[in-house]
Formats: sequence, C-alpha cells, structure tokens
Amino acid sequence: MFSGRSWILRKARPHDRNPAGPVPRISWAARVREAGAPLAIRPYRLHFTARLLSWTGSAVAPIGLAFAVLKIGGGPGALGAVLAASVVPQILLLLVGGVVADRLSRARVMVWSNVVCAVAEAAAVLLLVSGTARVWHLVAMSAGCGAAGAFFTPAAGGIVVEVVPAELRHAANALLKIGQNTVKVAGPALGGVLIAVVGPGWALGWDALTFAASALLFSRISLKTKTVKVRTGFTADLREGWDDFRSRRWLWVMVCQAAVIVPVWLVGYQLLGPVYGQQVLGGAAPWGLVVSGFTAGLVAGAALALMWKPRQAGVVVCAGTGSMAVPLAAMATAVPLPVLVAATGVAGTGLAVSTTVWASLVQERIPADRLGRTLSHSTLGQFLPVPFGYLLAGPAAHLVGLRTTLATGALIITAAAIAPLANAQVRGLCLAPHATKDADGTVTTAGAER
Repeated sequence: MFSGRSWILRKARPHDRNPAGPVPRISWAARVREAGAPLAIRPYRLHFTARLLSWTGSAVAPIGLAFAVLKIGGGPGALGAVLAASVVPQILLLLVGGVVADRLSRARVMVWSNVVCAVAEAAAVLLLVSGTARVWHLVAMSAGCGAAGAFFTPAAGGIVVEVVPAELRHAANALLKIGQNTVKVAGPALGGVLIAVVGPGWALGWDALTFAASALLFSRISLKTKTVKVRTGFTADLREGWDDFRSRRWLWVMVCQAAVIVPVWLVGYQLLGPVYGQQVLGGAAPWGLVVSGFTAGLVAGAALALMWKPRQAGVVVCAGTGSMAVPLAAMATAVPLPVLVAATGVAGTGLAVSTTVWASLVQERIPADRLGRTLSHSTLGQFLPVPFGYLLAGPAAHLVGLRTTLATGALIITAAAIAPLANAQVRGLCLAPHATKDADGTVTTAGAER
C-alpha cells in the first residue's frame, strides 16, 4: 500500500500465507490518499479521461443503434445481425490483437482502434441523417468497431502496467471501474433523451465524437520504448503466448470458470431476465428497477475495491463471481420485487470487486511483455461460449420452464464459482500489499510466482 514509506520485501514462495511478512497497519487517511494517487500521474490521468469519455459514448450507442435499425425498417433479426457483427470479428482477431499489443506501443494501438471506430460511426451517421442508410451499412459499421475492439482490449488492459507503479495499480483499476460503472447509470437515460430530441443517428454521432476525443487523448500518452525486443515471428509469438497461458494453472482454471459463468449469467440476466420481468413482474418498469439495483451495485463494488485490497485474491474473485447466482436464484423462487432488486445489487457489488481484483492480480503476475497475449486468451475464453448460450436458452426455457431454467443457471454459477477453490494455486492467490524495485529496476512483489 502507498503510505509515504518504503517496505522491503523478500521473494515469496507461491503458497506462503503471508509472503510479505507482517502487514503494516494502514490508516483510513492513507487509504484515501492512495485511492486518488494514480490520478496524479499524467499518463494515467490521460488514460482515465479518455476511457471515461469513450464510456459515455458506449453507454448511449446500443440504444441509438437499436432505434437506428428500427428507423430504417429492420426488425429483431436485423438488429441481431448488427449485434453479432460486432462480436464475430473480436472472436476471430483477439489473439492477433494480443500479439500486436505486446509488439507495438499500446498507446498507439489504442489511438488507431479509436480512430477506426470514429470513422466507421461517422460514416453511419452521415448515411442515417441523409436517409440513405441500409441495414448492411450498420452491419459493416458494427463489424469495423468489433475488429478495432479486438486490438483495443488487450492494449488497454496492459497499458496500466506501463504508466502506474505496481503499488498503485489496484487503485488505478478500481478508479477505472468506478468511472465505467457510474457512466452505466446515467448513459441509457442520456441515450433516450438524445434519441427523443435529435434522433438515433445523432446518438451514434455522440459515440463517434467520444471515440475521436479519446484517440486525441491517447495520442498524448508518452510511453517508454519496450525493453524487450521482438526477435521472433508472428506465429512464434502466438505460440509463446499460448504456452505461457497454459503453463499457469491458476490462470486457465479461472478462465475456464469464466467461460462457464459469463454465458450463463448473460443468458439468465440479459436474455431471460426481461422475459421474467414481463411475465412475472408485470412489465418493463419493475424490471428497470432491477437493472438499477445491479448498476448501483456495480458502483458500490468499485468504490469498495478502491478502498480495500484483499490479500486472499483467489477466494475473493470466486466469491464475487459466485454472487452472480443470487439474482437468478431470486427470480427462480419468485421473491418480492424489493428483494430481487437487493439481490441484483449484491451481484453487481460482487462482480465489480471480483473484476477489479482479477485485473490487479493478472497485472501483478504476468510479465509486461506477455500481458497483451494473456488478456486476449482470457477474453477469448469468455467470448466463445456466449453465442451457444444464447442459442440454447430459448429452447431450454420452453422445454423445462423459465423458473427451472433460471434455477439451473444459479446452480451452475454456484458450482463453477466454488470448483476452482479445489486447486491449491487458486486458493493461494494473493495480492502483494506493497512493491519495491530491485537494484536492477525489476519490480519485486509478494506472491509473484506461478
């Protein structure tokens, strides 16, 4: 923890319960100073501001895109094609994006990713405003942004390591989560107002503008030249990334967990949740309260993660992901609406804490020159099962009933959350409370072994 003092650490054994020795007491005043400390670092401040701008556009864009498709005469099938067009390129190009993020300047990769999205959406806006847009135009725009996202995601996940000292990275990740989740609260409302006042085309125009502004801010981030020179070919880099990923048992075990939980959660909450809201709660208004509970939990969880850096990271990540079973179980048992809202708040809080701690853990344990490839494998592992989950959800709900499907989803999430704790490496995952630089400049952190 950052408290104005240096703490000398010894190299830890993988499963040492207290690898850094006695943990010093940190006052709340020191925790508050540490929480805001990353914002004093100019490159991080530029990164944070750019991401916040981009998130304000991304919060509006889905609503604008949906109504844009409807405006030009498309139906649910056309909207599905537009949404799928953004996912498929990411699945196909994520591993390539990971290699590029490790080879090139991550800031430059982020600049060009945002430029591609800004140009694609600006072109769609011109077509919509002129009245010449067709569904295939929006499919092409969505595919272009999806392809750019495959390069942006691993670069953005790795840049925090380059601009923030090790002892402040957990706070830096938590601040990003607070910004992202806060925007999710107000974004849909802003999108609805924009569409009502100026139309869906200009809502997408706002997203294009935020991409352009973010690209400008990312271009001002100065990074040191990578110390590790790339001497191998592209295929060798892909192979090295895969070998490194599969050699870390704790990593692929947790990615397998996410590959089960993410599609089940998306099916239960995003797909079947509105159906439950319509059939059981009585419509969109009460379901909107449920969604508000989840977004409030996301903000609360990010704030909690900002002030709390748990030692038992593996246990906390599993508990946080396991909390996502609570709303599905609540819907399966038809609890009163206030209880369901509280349940989704619990899930949002657990998810925000879990993802923040996981980001810090990966940044701490994966070498910087391999971080992009590691993040691309992790993201791909979560993405791949999602389309299958969407395809199977409808038939399952029709065959066994909505509430039985939700109950099954809750049981699957609970089992998947607990299962990794059978692995000693996962149980032993700890976040180092402090970090120091050795004489050769290498950052030494507690528990940095595989």
